[in-house]
Amino acid sequence: MSREVPPAPLWHLYLLETARGALYTGITTDVTRRLAEHRAGRGAKALRGRGPLRLVHHEAVGTQGEALRLEAALKRLSASGKREWIARRSTSPR
Repeated sequence: MSREVPPAPLWHLYLLETARGALYTGITTDVTRRLAEHRAGRGAKALRGRGPLRLVHHEAVGTQGEALRLEAALKRLSASGKREWIARRSTSPR
């Protein structure tokens, strides 16, 4: 008797922009659900009261570990560095 192993979820990286222009970086398996949580005030405390929130970038990354590593790398960038990274990603094919 063989059991099928369910596929691992696909993780996504996303960047949100607050009303004042600050950028927030996060990871999730469901970008639509996570954005709704943030907008409803049930997401990260750092974003509560900072709306409206705008999704400025999201992309499928792969495993949770890959998503965590990319998120950590982006969080080390300055705001201008993040904006440059977004601009490069949106103009180059993936």
